[in-house]
Amino acid sequence: MSTLVSRLREGLPDGAVLVDTDVTASYAHDMASFCPAGSPAAVVLPRTTEEVRHVLRVAHDLRVPVVPQGARTGLSGAANATDGCVVLSLTRMNRILEIDPVNRIAVVEPGVVNADLSKAVAAHGLCYPPDPSSWEQCTIGGNIGTGSGGLCCVKYGVTAEYVLGLEVVLADGRLLRTGRRTAKGVAGYDLTRLFVGSEGSLGVVVGATLALRPAPPPQLVLAAEFDSTAAAGEAVCRIMAGGHTPSMLELMDRTTLRAVNAMTRMGLPESTEALLLAAFDTPDPAADLARVGVLCEEAGASSVVPAEDAAESEMLLAARRTALPALEAVKGVTMIDDVCVGRSELGAFITGVERIAAEHGLTIGVVAHAGDGNTHPTVCFDARDPEESARARASFDAIMALGLELGGTITGEHGVGVLKKEWLERELGPVAMELHRGIKAAFDPLNILNPGKV
Repeated sequence: MSTLVSRLREGLPDGAVLVDTDVTASYAHDMASFCPAGSPAAVVLPRTTEEVRHVLRVAHDLRVPVVPQGARTGLSGAANATDGCVVLSLTRMNRILEIDPVNRIAVVEPGVVNADLSKAVAAHGLCYPPDPSSWEQCTIGGNIGTGSGGLCCVKYGVTAEYVLGLEVVLADGRLLRTGRRTAKGVAGYDLTRLFVGSEGSLGVVVGATLALRPAPPPQLVLAAEFDSTAAAGEAVCRIMAGGHTPSMLELMDRTTLRAVNAMTRMGLPESTEALLLAAFDTPDPAADLARVGVLCEEAGASSVVPAEDAAESEMLLAARRTALPALEAVKGVTMIDDVCVGRSELGAFITGVERIAAEHGLTIGVVAHAGDGNTHPTVCFDARDPEESARARASFDAIMALGLELGGTITGEHGVGVLKKEWLERELGPVAMELHRGIKAAFDPLNILNPGKV
C-alpha cells in the first residue's frame, strides 16, 4: 500500500489522495441495500484528465483495481469499493466546458451535476432532458455509467440517446475519443454506446459531448385516481395506443401515496389504489390533458383532475419525486427494484408484485415510469431483523423473476452493479455473456476496472 500511495502522490496535487480510513470508508458504497462493499486502499480526487491518466497508469502497473465513482446516488452497488482498490471519485471534475446553441451540444466533465447542467443550458433556451429522480445530486458521469433514465423518458428517451461522444481513459492510461460533435455520424463501431451503461468496467469517462434540445413550454399535469392498479395499467395502454406523447406518465400505488402523505402532509388521495400522473409540454397542454382524461375515465378512473397552472403541476411532480424517500421512511431501509416490462404487461406486473408482497408478508410500494413500463417496486423492511431482511431479498428476486416471465428486463435505468449480477446471465444467455466477457478482456485485459460489476 505504501508503494501505491507514494506512486499516486507523485503525479497528483496535495490533498488529492485520501488514505485516512475514517474518510475512505465514506466512499465505500452507493445507496443500494444488500450489496457488499470492500475497504479501499485510497480515494483519489482528480481535477484533470491527465491526473486520471496518471492514476490508471499506476494502477495498471501495480495491478490494483480501480472503482470509478460519481455522487454515489446509484441503486445497484455499481460504485461499491473492493478491498484494496483505488476509488476514483470524479466529483471535482465538474466544469461545463462548452454550450453551443447552434449545434445544440454541451461539452462537460463527468462530475457536473445533472441539475446544474439543466440550469446552465436553460439560459440559452435549451434543455438536457434526462432527469433521474436524484437529478439535484447525481452527476453526468454517473448517469452515463449506469445508463440512467428519469421521469421524462416516455417522450424524450434515456441518457444513451443524448451522448454523442466521449473522452475515456482506458485501463492502461491511454486516452480514447469516441463519437462526434455532429448531428449525424456512422463511422466505425458505435463505441460511445458501448460505454454508456458499462458502469466504469471498460474505461473512465472524463468528458462527454451531449445533445441538447430546445426548451419545451411549461408542462401541465393531470392526476387520475383508480380503484385498481389493473385499471390504471389499462389507462396507460389506451393513452399510448391513442398516439399521445405525454412528457411524463407516472404511477403511484396506494402504499406509496400513504408514505408520501406521511412524510409531506400533501393530502394525496389515500382511498385510491393507484394514482396516474400525466403531463404534456405541448403548445396546448390543456387540450391534450382533456383528451387523456377521457381515456382515463373510459379505463375506469374514479376521478380525473387536471392541474390549472404550473404551481399545481409542480406540487404533483414534487409528490412523485418524494416517493422513494417516503417509502424508505416506512421501515428505515428499502430495496428498490428496477424492472421494465412492456406497457401492455404493466397491469399484470403490478398485480404480481401485490401477490409477492402478500406471500412474503412485506410492504412493497410501486412507483413507475408507466409510459415506458419501467417500474420501481420498493421493498420496505427492517434491516435489524434478519428474518425480515431474508424475506425482503427473496421478494426482490421474485419480482425480477416475474419481470423476466413477462418478457421484461431486470433493469431499465439503475444498472446491474452488484445487486443484480447473478440475474444478468438469466436474461442475456450464455452466448451474450461470452461476448460480454470478450469485450471486457479487449478493453481491460488485467480486469482492474470495477471488477465484479456488470
